[in-house]
Amino acid sequence: MAKPKLAIYWAASCGGCDIAILDIEGKILEVADFFDLVFWPCAMDFKYADVEAMPDKSITLTLFNGAIRSDENFHLAKLLRQKSVVLCAFGSCASDGCIPGLANFTNLQSILDYAYLKSPSTDNPEKVIPQPKTKVPEGDITIPTLWNTVRPLTQVVDVDYVIPGCPPQSNQIAAVIDAVIDILKNGKPLPPKGTVLGATETTCCDECKRQRNIKKIKKFIRPFEIIPDPDLCLMEQGIVCTGPATRGGCGAKCVSAGVPCRGCYGSPAGVRDAGAKMVSALASVIDSTDPEEIDRIIATIPDPLGTFYRFTLADSLLRRAQV
Repeated sequence: MAKPKLAIYWAASCGGCDIAILDIEGKILEVADFFDLVFWPCAMDFKYADVEAMPDKSITLTLFNGAIRSDENFHLAKLLRQKSVVLCAFGSCASDGCIPGLANFTNLQSILDYAYLKSPSTDNPEKVIPQPKTKVPEGDITIPTLWNTVRPLTQVVDVDYVIPGCPPQSNQIAAVIDAVIDILKNGKPLPPKGTVLGATETTCCDECKRQRNIKKIKKFIRPFEIIPDPDLCLMEQGIVCTGPATRGGCGAKCVSAGVPCRGCYGSPAGVRDAGAKMVSALASVIDSTDPEEIDRIIATIPDPLGTFYRFTLADSLLRRAQV
């Protein structure tokens, strides 16, 4: 009997999701034993033509990580959707846009200008900016065309399941792999379409062991300004922690180590916009009813958009700035 086929692809991403797959340690051998790995550019030498030649729906499962930032990303998203029975948005870039999605706070031209002309380390006297097509003596060189707006995978193709995280925790990946192998081996039904796998229905706060006393605060402080009490809620110590607006599943590892949650597991169940949820959470701890004082307290947060929407801007109600 032929093995089920597995594909893994990265689009606009850092490679952390691929490393997280390797972090499942010995279980990666179970994956290699059970699946026929037909496409994984990060780890093996595959060509796009290999995928294009595959019959439609011949890939049993595709784990797609990375946001959609270019026409190349979009082509592979459509192609892998066409070739896959099950397509999973793997990691926060694919599910919410993640860090690449913060590019939506500006525009493509501004990013290119800064990267190639204005950054302190740039030495580009000829002011060359990469173009989609460049003529050289040997012929034309083409590179992918970047989009002005970054989109999560879930906005460009139909996605069956989501595994959140930046990256997803290795224990959650292992649990999902065990479940998939069990389903395929024993003919069990798949979870309902749209299910968020490898995560909980509650928030990071529900996994956090720090003590909460419903304490109000007069200002927000940055993590380097204090040595936080290891037993008390970081928010109640004045450190902005997005745990109240973040889906659980990570085991609150950052918070347990004294680092505030930044929201990489995305919006909790039933929440459409993590940033708006975070604004509500902050309002509940501010110790003031005076509008001017509240403005001063909020002003102590140096980067509200980057703090509240660090991982979810591209999939939020805002999606992008009008620039």
